[in-house]
Amino acid sequence: MTSTTTPSQPVPSMEPDGTIENDWTEVVEQFDQMNLRKPLILGINGYGFDRPSAVQQRAIKPCILGHDMIVQAAPGTGKTATYAISILQRLDIEFKDCQALILTFSRELAQQIQKVVLALGDYMGVTCHACIGGTSVRDDIKRLEAGVQIVVGTPGRVYDMLNRSALRSNSIKMFVLDDADELLSRDSKEQTYDVFTTMPQNIQVILLSAAMPSDVLEVTTKFMNNPIKILLKQEGSILEGVRQFYVTVEREEWKLDSLCDLYETLTITQAIIFCNTRRKVDWLTEKMRGRDFTVSAMHGDMDQKERDAVMKEFRTGSSRVLLTTDLLARGIDVQQVSLVINYDLPNNRENYIHRISRGSRFGRKGVAISFVTDDDRRTLRDIEQFYGTHIPEMQMNVADLI
Repeated sequence: MTSTTTPSQPVPSMEPDGTIENDWTEVVEQFDQMNLRKPLILGINGYGFDRPSAVQQRAIKPCILGHDMIVQAAPGTGKTATYAISILQRLDIEFKDCQALILTFSRELAQQIQKVVLALGDYMGVTCHACIGGTSVRDDIKRLEAGVQIVVGTPGRVYDMLNRSALRSNSIKMFVLDDADELLSRDSKEQTYDVFTTMPQNIQVILLSAAMPSDVLEVTTKFMNNPIKILLKQEGSILEGVRQFYVTVEREEWKLDSLCDLYETLTITQAIIFCNTRRKVDWLTEKMRGRDFTVSAMHGDMDQKERDAVMKEFRTGSSRVLLTTDLLARGIDVQQVSLVINYDLPNNRENYIHRISRGSRFGRKGVAISFVTDDDRRTLRDIEQFYGTHIPEMQMNVADLI
């Protein structure tokens, strides 16, 4: 990691649509062609991966070779396993200090990443700790001081642990920013930069992002050394895997009736309903429960134990309808979800892909339905234009689609 831009650190070449040109051409089509250690191959097989996804075929090898990396790919394409496998391959198993730090922007996502790392490293005896807000600081300190090889966490808590010297950065050789566009957004940018300043100068930086706004590109010039850039066109595979529709609801206050009409269909499978605000989630939850519909709700104002309990219910299927906000759109990976409803169209069009991809994971087909009022027409057209897609009005029973 270097602190200034030099002639040897080119700014990524940007196309007019904001994409990055690829500059790594090798494709490795099978895990057993990657020279991975045998216990890691066992973990990969045990996790259920038969062959690498497109991003894994291109990005794992340069990651293992120690290159700084910029990876841009759609949600659900296997980015987490890409860096998890790379970390596990590079890990010194005998050395118990922290060797890899993974930053992400939400607590749920950190816990999910921890589970992936531990599952893939099941036969290696690796240690991985989720260092997140809303949990005991004392417990974090105790766990870190006992020795953890991989830490995944949110910027605030990770920086706190670094400040307290409970987490020591001197042995960290890999630093991953997962969903870097969120980590470097207005709310998290300062804390993320604070963590960067504590990292060793020669650290490998792996940056993954669904989009490449200017904040992300700024990091590539300030903190990365000749990064390898791998772009997979981000929307195509996800949009092809989701049947998208909109339902006309002339007035905002009529959305509730429309949703209740769909309730029986929602519970055929599992459904996620997105609202734009925490207050709307609470309001809608209260209204639906008042009509005797069973729903769960989760947003950032809830304490961590409550959020964990809700996610556990939803993952196990004991809860079948989940109301949530964009804050958690990227932290929900539940294989049974096949229906996503946008009760509100997202304020940020980039969040549309993250929402609807919850219903299209690893090649499964899903359905996304957006409620559209007269005031939402322009937003819908904007989303269609941005993603180069057409969203038709729904003319059939949703149950026939699922």
